[in-house]
This record gives sequence, structure tokens and C-alpha cells, in this order.
Amino acid sequence: MIRLGIDVGGTNTDGVLLDNDNQVLGSTKSPTTKDVFTGIQKTIKKLLAETNVNVKKIQIATLGTTHCTNAIVERKSLNKVGIVRLCLPSGTTVPPLLDWPPDLVEKVQAETVLIHGGYEYNGSPISKLDAEELKVAADRFRGKVDSIAISGVFSPVLSDQEKEAAAFFEKELPGIPISLSSEIGSIGLIERENATVLNAALMTVISRVSTDFERALKDEGIDAHIYLGQNDGTLMTNSYAQKYPIYTIACGPTNSIRGAAHLSKEDDAIVVDIGGTTTDIGVLANSFPRQTSLAVEVGGVRTNYRMPDIYSIGFGGGTRVYLKEGSWKIGPESVGYQLPEKAIVFGGDELTATDVAIGTGQMEIEGTDASRVDDVPCELIYKDFVRMVEDAIDRMKTSAEDLPVVLVGGGAALMPKTLKGASRVIRPAHASVANAIGAALGDISGTVERIYSLENQDYKTVIEEARKEAILEAIQAGADPAKVDIIQLEDFPLAYLPGNAIMVRVKAAGPLKITL
Repeated sequence: MIRLGIDVGGTNTDGVLLDNDNQVLGSTKSPTTKDVFTGIQKTIKKLLAETNVNVKKIQIATLGTTHCTNAIVERKSLNKVGIVRLCLPSGTTVPPLLDWPPDLVEKVQAETVLIHGGYEYNGSPISKLDAEELKVAADRFRGKVDSIAISGVFSPVLSDQEKEAAAFFEKELPGIPISLSSEIGSIGLIERENATVLNAALMTVISRVSTDFERALKDEGIDAHIYLGQNDGTLMTNSYAQKYPIYTIACGPTNSIRGAAHLSKEDDAIVVDIGGTTTDIGVLANSFPRQTSLAVEVGGVRTNYRMPDIYSIGFGGGTRVYLKEGSWKIGPESVGYQLPEKAIVFGGDELTATDVAIGTGQMEIEGTDASRVDDVPCELIYKDFVRMVEDAIDRMKTSAEDLPVVLVGGGAALMPKTLKGASRVIRPAHASVANAIGAALGDISGTVERIYSLENQDYKTVIEEARKEAILEAIQAGADPAKVDIIQLEDFPLAYLPGNAIMVRVKAAGPLKITL
């Protein structure tokens, strides 16, 4: 059985083929095209030509993609969303989308309705759902919305009302995609609602992505199980991705982190992914990316669904270096995939980070001429490169202890053999395509985050219930039931809520269940 992994980045589209033992059979890196589908197609063709594998043996095809991120950032191809908040008579002070950028509101918001419903923190209802209000909402949505987002007060505690409302809309407006906040975000109505609306807005985008990927595979005669990368370093089935497209956002850096774990054999380390435009720094914890505990902005919108703890800086192989007011400035602008045409060592006229690294002798690339940058103080500028990355590494550490640092990405060769704060610097084989390897390797995960009251049930019962729910979530997403394990379990006392309440966060993960 062979795995195909594709990762579409802002600068390059990477591809890799892995054998049954997860060894690399072949890899390729090519510039991302404006038409992303064409880039994927070219990458697959190139891989097959170089490895000459039998396409019948490719049973798994995985895709890490920036499509959904780009759609939000560029405000393109987004669905018009019918927004339902279950909250009356409370929950009206802050209306939906209040702090959203106006241009995004214009693209996304079709209709908004606030109706009776929602729960207290302990699961007791604020008020019952009103069937007549739901009927009025359905009539308002009919013909105006492409998808629906339903959010209820404290729905992560109890989701019954959200599910009841969804069933009503499915009956009244058959075929319309529906997103439930209890399945996407955490505690905090506004941020969770924001994430749910964004998820609903991406339904058409993710449908096109999977259709194009299927077409690219079919054109090459590949009949494989399709998976998409999630932003927690695991995979989800194609059908699961159609329900939760927002989970693909920021999957690129997490693919690199997972790929780095596999290539370096390190379970706990700092991963530095240096691309053509940016450097992403993440943390490996038990072989998976560390998740952030903070609210995260996506396209100018504050959300609270799970996201990797990633710190990015504007430094990569194509980063422009220029003299301004007597001092050398580094980025954040980049020549990106035009590096071979624009960099001075290739005969261009733009000084880039790659020029400087070649000028110091740190890097060697066939077809370049280091003498072209003889008049540039490369050694001086290069020290600033290293300092930028070392400062970013230090920012991601939670203690003064030195940790292993794994360098991956096309620009990994920009860095020296030692770095301040690193117990050792690891630059594994195939580091330049770690993101595609991570995409191909991923396990399937399930995550549960709930508030529980310990008034009427004990701690052990609560934890066991959360564990079972996370395992079931992973199995439903495509994991092998016999091999699912708990990889993260945390609980936090909530002193500001009465009734001895705790928030429990559990993640389960396991390998793909494949029927050949």
C-alpha cells in the first residue's frame, strides 16, 4: 500500500509518496500555481514520472491545503450564511458579527435571527425552543442563504437544542449545509459563534477543493481513499471535511510538525519550518503539535476553536533584504516562487535571504554564482537572520531548558548547525518536504471539550464519559476502533462558576481504518 501526500503552500506545492513502512519513495517541490488545481495535477504527474510506481497501489491520498484560509483572507467564494442564535430572552447585548471586518460581513451575512433557547452552565434551559420562531427563521432564509450556522448559549455543555433546531431546518430547507457551534468551538458564545459562521461560509470552497483533488487523482488513474489535513496534525475523511472545513485552516504548519516528528524520531522538540516567505515555529508535544489556549484571529475574526500554537515571522528563502536609511532591513516582503528569476545569485536584481546565505558559504545551490554578492556584507546580515530565528524559538519555549530543534522546509539550509537555546539542531533527510510527509502520515483524531458540574456526578465518571466521547469522535472521523488511544487529557477547575464545575479537554487519535 502506497500513500500519496500533497501540501499546497503559498510558495510551493509539495508532494511525496510513502511505502507501507512510511519510507519515502519519491518527493517533489514545485511552485504553487495561481490555479491551485493545476499545481496539484503537475505535482502528481511529476511524482509518478520520477518513481514509476504502479498507481493501483496508491490506496491513500491526503491533501493539506490553504484554500479555506485564502477564501477568508481574500473574501472569495464564501457562502451566504443564515445565522441562528438560541439565546432569548438573554444573550442580545452583543449581536452576531459585531466585531467583524465590514467587507467580510458583506460577503457572509445573509440573515440573522435571535430566538428563544440556550442553557445555563449546568445544562438547565434558559428557555424552550419555539417552533413558530424556527418557522419564521426558515421562511426568512429560504432562497437567501447557502448554509446555516446555529449557536446556542452554553451549547458545549448540552447540545440538544442546537440539534433540534438543525433537524427542523433540514426538514424545512432540505439539502442546505448546517453547522452547529457545539461541534466546532469552545466555551464563549461570541468566539464560538464566529467560528461556526466561518465554517458555514466555507462549505462551497471545501466542496470544490475535494472535487478538484478527486479529478486530479482520477486523471492519473488513482483510485484512493481521500483525506484532508486538519490543524491539529491529524487527518479527516473527505466526508468529515465537508462538515468541518474550518479545521483545514493552518494545517500547513501542523503537517510540517508531524512530518518533522516522523523524520527526526523526536517526540518533544521545537520545529522550525522555513519556507520561501515565512518561518513557522511550533512545538512537538508527544509527537503532536501543541495547541494554543488563546483565542485566535482568522481573517480578522476572533474565534475559539482549536488551533495550533504557531508563531510566524516574515523570513524565508525568498525574503527581500534591502538597505534603508543606512541599515539593512530583512523582509517581510518576499519574491516567493520567483526566487530563481529574481535572486542576484541566479542573475536577477533582488537581494534575498538565499543570496546572503550563499554569500556566506552557508548554502550551495547548483547554477548560482556567489561572486555576484561580493559587495554585500553577507556575514553581518546573516547574523541578523540567525538572531531572528533564535528569538522566535525562545518565544515558543515554556522554560529556560534547551530543547532539540528540528529544521524543516525548503529554507532549512539557511540556518547554521548550532542555534542558541537548542540542545541540538536536527536537519533530517527529506526535510524540505516535511509538510507533505506530515500530510501523508497523519492519524485520525477526535477532540472533546466540555464543562461538567460535579454536583451530581463524581470526577471519575466525568473523565470516563469525556474519554469515550473523544474516542467515538475519532472513530466517526475514520480511525481504526481497535487502535485509538487518548493522547491528551486535561481538566481545569472553573472557580467563577457555581456547582464545582470543571472544563475537561480530551483528544484521542489512532491510525486510519482502511478496507483494501
